[in-house]
Amino acid sequence: MLIIQQLINGISLGSVYALIAVGFALVFNILKFSNFSHGGLMTLTAYMGYMGALFFMPYIGSIPLFCATILTAAAAGGITAIGVERLAFRRLRRNNSPLIYYFISSITMGILMENLVTIFASSNFYSYPKFFQSSVITVVGLNIAVSDFLMLFFSSAALGLLLWVLYRTKIGLAIRALSFDVNTASLMGMDSNRVVLATFIASGVLGGISGVFLGINYTLYPQLGQLIVKGFVASVIGGLGSISGAMIGAVLLGVVEVFLISFVGAGLAPAFVFIIMLAFLLVRPRGIAGVIVQEKA
Repeated sequence: MLIIQQLINGISLGSVYALIAVGFALVFNILKFSNFSHGGLMTLTAYMGYMGALFFMPYIGSIPLFCATILTAAAAGGITAIGVERLAFRRLRRNNSPLIYYFISSITMGILMENLVTIFASSNFYSYPKFFQSSVITVVGLNIAVSDFLMLFFSSAALGLLLWVLYRTKIGLAIRALSFDVNTASLMGMDSNRVVLATFIASGVLGGISGVFLGINYTLYPQLGQLIVKGFVASVIGGLGSISGAMIGAVLLGVVEVFLISFVGAGLAPAFVFIIMLAFLLVRPRGIAGVIVQEKA
């Protein structure tokens, strides 16, 4: 029974990592660079979600408050992503700047957003308000945290909606076309700026949701976005350039991490995670999905 309990906890944690990994992979798919500004966006939106929770708390509670917090952070993530794309990357693409500039610009934007949070919210730790009177529900003898259950539900819903957009809408078709070749898609009449902006918005929305979940799981602090490393690890395990691979890698990472914490403790678990990742890449360098992508920067 304990193993099943740990497995459920791992899947719930993995679903949050999947949001980070997919948000990371979306931009990588089109622009072929590691967008580490996504970590700063997660931090900023986690604080925006916290402010939204405090604002709505006198009027609503429980699940409506939880939903309002997520929607606030998701909207903030989409808006922030628009600014990041326009400020940090659009001019680089327009001027065909050296490819390393993409990577440098993404790190700069991530640090900028973290420092803005530090300036306006200080470096103190904050905790999200308690959303539910009962923190645990019992299902078939298993004790499941309400927050974990809702994280799994909302993460699955967000990822399912994203897959529907990618495979059932015109903008999704355009995103997939640009992921093969930006220049050719532009020559065929696609507005690459519009499609790239839509990709950043989708990535920002996922970053906002994952920021709230990380803030609930841990605490709010300006360096919260450094947990993007977990999403990067999941992307590498799943196969850089593969969204489905990123999802699978994230769930596996969550399950492995939860079991490692129970066996070796929270202090050593991250080290073992990276050792497992390196060992996995030695056996299968392409990742689970078997996609080879050459990174621009």
